[in-house]
Amino acid sequence: MSKKRLILMVEDNADDELLTLDVLRGGGEQCEIIVARDGAEALDYLFATGAWAGRDPAATPSLVLLDLKLPKVSGFEVLTRIRANEQTRLIPVVLLTSSSEEEDMMRGYSSGANSFVRKPVEFERFAESVRQLGDYWLQVNEVPAR
Repeated sequence: MSKKRLILMVEDNADDELLTLDVLRGGGEQCEIIVARDGAEALDYLFATGAWAGRDPAATPSLVLLDLKLPKVSGFEVLTRIRANEQTRLIPVVLLTSSSEEEDMMRGYSSGANSFVRKPVEFERFAESVRQLGDYWLQVNEVPAR
């Protein structure tokens, strides 16, 4: 059995959050999922500040699932800050977004995203996309030891 992995999911849509959590937890993945509902909360978690000041900053996520259109701090700004910090720059970041804007995709990849996934509108397709993300990023993909 593989070791338990940590996912930071940054999502402000309660329905998308619930579905993503259900799929990842129901898929047999050995993972802990932390949910941040805006960009500021995500940054607090990643850099152990604010409400997350007491957590071990060395315990970085194995994966960040990041929406783009977030309250307080945009997903693009969160991605920029992740890539600018030595402690977090190698964390795989998947942009999981409802945006169909080509500009958003280009900006995401230019800013260092590892993947850009459009959230399907249909429930079954959304669930399948999340299942495939979990399989790949938690079972297949390897990350360097930090």
